[in-house]
Amino acid sequence: MSGTSLDGIDVAAMETDGEVVTRFGPSATHFYQESESKLLRDAIEAARMLEDRDSRPGLIAQAERMVTTLHAGAVRVFLDANRIDRKTIDVVGFHGQTLLHRPERKLTVQIGDGEALARELGIAVVYDFRAADVAAGGHGAPLVPIYHRALVRMIDRPHPVAVLNIGGVANVTFIDGLPDPYACDTGPGNALIDDFMRERTGIGLDPAGVNAAQGQVDEEAVQRVLAHPFFALKPPKSLDRNDFRAFAAAQARLADKNVVDGVATLTAITAAAIAAIVPWLPSPPLCWIVAGGGAQNVTLLRMLEQRLAPATIEPAGATGWNADALEAQAFAFLAVRSLRGLPITFPTTTGVAKPMPGGVLVKP
Repeated sequence: MSGTSLDGIDVAAMETDGEVVTRFGPSATHFYQESESKLLRDAIEAARMLEDRDSRPGLIAQAERMVTTLHAGAVRVFLDANRIDRKTIDVVGFHGQTLLHRPERKLTVQIGDGEALARELGIAVVYDFRAADVAAGGHGAPLVPIYHRALVRMIDRPHPVAVLNIGGVANVTFIDGLPDPYACDTGPGNALIDDFMRERTGIGLDPAGVNAAQGQVDEEAVQRVLAHPFFALKPPKSLDRNDFRAFAAAQARLADKNVVDGVATLTAITAAAIAAIVPWLPSPPLCWIVAGGGAQNVTLLRMLEQRLAPATIEPAGATGWNADALEAQAFAFLAVRSLRGLPITFPTTTGVAKPMPGGVLVKP
């Protein structure tokens, strides 16, 4: 999995039938070099002009070749480091890198050549997980909720449970005995914070929220951003990584703020956006489990505790889950569901008319 935070490739192994996880294997992260992250950021900017999801002009073709090569290398290194015989791997789930997500135009673009990856590895690959759902009128996101449900079934927590993934975009899965998971994107995740910090300091994150902890939150700016029409939309709903970038910069008046006040305000916006989903859920969750890069942001977690009280908040690692590998595990899980023809998206997660299988299988 290479996510919207653009920090690297997570790799994880598991044994599953696509419904129950029978064994968790090892995991690892292959971090991008700055030049590689920059190419992806440039490709995302270039993709804003795309009208055809299969089009790969110039920079985007270059980024796709890089993504495919890096994923192949990451898998080979992973298998060798863990002494895993590739013949024992049935399938690789390959999400690729999202460049553009515009489901209202039935357009979602993930780069990564699944056929080339299968040839490189000599292993079957399932990729292009979102396209079928979007073509059928769904949002194509979030995809991980069915895996969240499998994880929650393995632990004892008071229900309802919300599993919150904070990547570049944040999404939530609500679990309380419903036949299908209920989920949606909640708003910006780490993207606003990371982009602001990269612009101001050259470092694309606020480690553990240290800078935000020193700043003053502009609460009026938070309320101005929450006036965005997205927050008045009933789920299911989804976002592109950059949907809030210009709007938040203008409404928070970031140009007038120093680093610590700017990132404190953006962190508060992220927390408030997550809390704003609660009225749209079937009932208020009693327990929130936080995964993704945002789970390492102590200041963000503290703000969430304040805004989601009296619900409990805990990082995914506290449950025994591997928080760093969760999304990579999810795409292994989804690949197996795809092999078995099981649905990966649902009316209650993406708004598609009926439960949908997804993914394209290619063999070496």
